[in-house]
Order: sequence, then structure tokens, then C-alpha cells
Amino acid sequence: MRKIGLLGGSFNPAHEGHLHISREALKRLKLDEVWWLVSPKNPLKKSEELAPYADRLASAYAMASDPRIHVQDIELRHRLHYTIDTLRFLKRRHPRTRFVWLMGADNLSHFHRWREWRDIVQRVAIAILDRSPYAFKGLHGRFALSQKCHRIAANKARKLAYIPAPSWAYLIIPRHKQSATHLRKTLGREAFVRHNEN
Repeated sequence: MRKIGLLGGSFNPAHEGHLHISREALKRLKLDEVWWLVSPKNPLKKSEELAPYADRLASAYAMASDPRIHVQDIELRHRLHYTIDTLRFLKRRHPRTRFVWLMGADNLSHFHRWREWRDIVQRVAIAILDRSPYAFKGLHGRFALSQKCHRIAANKARKLAYIPAPSWAYLIIPRHKQSATHLRKTLGREAFVRHNEN
């Protein structure tokens, strides 16, 4: 069975931080691949905050320099609007693949706002990767507190893909300073694809 990490998001734009956490996940979780799922839109963000999809997809392709990282546009092609829809689709399409959902700690504190988040937890193992300064808030949020009995120790994370859901791990990794918000502020929407190509 292949072990594949799923990193979903707007990639608005893709940046070195995405590459960093993907490589850490490959190493710590003993994954075969990481798929970047570039979302057409983010239900929790205003559409005007997003650059055109083609630009965001191009930035992901430009940044995904590791051959184990694969950029996917399946959410656009198959009209999948929510993470739960994507997971249902992928599990039907790849029944013998072991998936792990990858999430930065910045998403942890509002994960309970995602569509059918409890169903997501029941369907896939989750690895949360540390990002400053979000650890404390995230680990004291609704998801972490309600699912604390399903948390596994970080030193057992290499087995996470084989542990039946619900299961999750919080991974302390070397921190990377770059963020999409910072890039948008410093480069502007028109420049971020060019930035990633350089």
C-alpha cells in the first residue's frame, strides 16, 4: 500500500513553507508521496482574497521541486468543494492507499468550523505540523480537546498511516518563517508566481 500525505489549501501562493512541512511529513511519517490539493476556493475566506486559480496552481507547480510532491487539481476537475467531499472521492478512487491528512498548526484552532469535521476525523489519520505561534491556541481548541484520547505520541508518528482513524499526532518540526500572507503583502498578487519561478 502506498502511504500518501494530503496537504490541502488555497496555495495563495505556494511557498517554501509548504515545501518545508511536506518534506518534514515525508520524513517523520515515512510517506511515499505528498499530494498538494490546490482548492478552487476556501469556504472560510472571501473570494476576493484569492488570486486566480491558474496562478495559484502555477505557483504550486513551480514550488513543488521535490519529486515526491505531486500537485493535484482534482478538486477543480471533479467539483469538490469541501475536504470531506475530497476524502470520500479519494477513498473511493484509491481504496488500497493509506492517506494521512496534513495540516499546519495555524488551521488547528478553527478546524471545528470545517464542513463535517467530525466525519473527517473518522475517515483519515491527521498529522498536525507545528507552526509558530499557533501551537498553544490550537492544542487548547475544540478539536484537540475533544479528540485528545485519539492523539498518538509523536515518536510513533511513523506508524500513523496504519493506525485506524480517529487518530492524530502533533509534530514539532523545525520552524519556517515564510507564509503566504507575508508574500502577498510584500510582493502583491501579480508577483507571486514570478517569485516562485525564480
